[in-house]
Amino acid sequence: MKRKSIQFISLATGLAMLAGVAAGCGGEKKSGGQTIKLGYVYELTGGTATFGNSALNGSKLAMKEINAKGGVLGKQLEGIVADNKSEPSESANAMTKVVTQDKVVSVIGFTTSSNALAATGISQSSKVPLISAAATNPKVTVDEKTGKVKDFVFRVCIIDPFQGTVGANFALNTLQSKKAAIMIDNSSDYSKGLAQFFKESYLKNGGTLVAEEAYLQKDQDFKTILTKIKAANPDLIYVPGYYEEVGKIVRQAREMGITASFMGGDGWDSPKLVEIGTPAALNNTFFTNHYSPEDTSSASKAFVEAYKKEYNQAPDAFAVLGYDAVYLLADAIKRAGEADPVKIQQALAATKDFNAVTGMLTLNATHDAVKSAVIIEMKDGKQGYKATVKP
Repeated sequence: MKRKSIQFISLATGLAMLAGVAAGCGGEKKSGGQTIKLGYVYELTGGTATFGNSALNGSKLAMKEINAKGGVLGKQLEGIVADNKSEPSESANAMTKVVTQDKVVSVIGFTTSSNALAATGISQSSKVPLISAAATNPKVTVDEKTGKVKDFVFRVCIIDPFQGTVGANFALNTLQSKKAAIMIDNSSDYSKGLAQFFKESYLKNGGTLVAEEAYLQKDQDFKTILTKIKAANPDLIYVPGYYEEVGKIVRQAREMGITASFMGGDGWDSPKLVEIGTPAALNNTFFTNHYSPEDTSSASKAFVEAYKKEYNQAPDAFAVLGYDAVYLLADAIKRAGEADPVKIQQALAATKDFNAVTGMLTLNATHDAVKSAVIIEMKDGKQGYKATVKP
């Protein structure tokens, strides 16, 4: 996912990050002092901190489990953590630090596309693989200007074209929507991209767009925009934004008497959404996601139980994606036969039918995860499983 539009970022900017050893490694004895260093660059503070902290928790849990079983190739995994502060410039700094100073063999992280995009150039130039947990914009793995795949960049999440299409089809076929309005965060490439794919599919399959309005990150009052949308009388309002703004938008809309369904993407998935939006206001709202807390598979049950035991809270989709990313990387290192970044890259590119908690995963030619999406319904402040959509 994306938080801000990307501009050229100088790597000469001052380094600023939190660095440390992830839980499951610090204080433990290493196998003969031999470790495999991994970088974890996540949004630990700032506007999308709930995403990054959940993903890091999932990553640390996976690493702890792997180390408890003997590690990888007879070595323990060591995690070097850096905070990108939910900012692209800080993402570049943090990525540079773990790659050039800490000499990690691969990096896992980034729950928003803008932050991931700021780091992909460093991954490419240093030839150190980057696995994004939840950066969903197509440009993360494919260069927008040249159309070439970024050799050293991968992800474990579904991407925006699939999310947008799934959302539009659900709106049309299940919610029986005929007239939609779209609210776009103009400071977020994630929001603009997801809105584009939803709009294309919705119009192509018979829907009518009656309003399209824009807002900016950290806006507080949405009543002027919502007044225009209310006058257009849509039966669905699509808001592909992040939980802070989405919660305020939905709450203010309900206060204005707007009863239309709301729908969005994985940027909604945060416990903060309910705190901000309130349970009642969020009834009749839906979003596309990578995972459902009601998944009954044995892998999901085992993960949820382990996560609750470790952190005393239920995992969200970002926690699962962070967990899957570490296991995918560990699998690639095993298949590579050594902790060499170039050989790891080759193993990642060849990934097929990897059994992740979020579903069977294959990395395609553009290094994107081919797997199912789910639809989540908010009801009385809780997430409920609505449907699974296969790729």
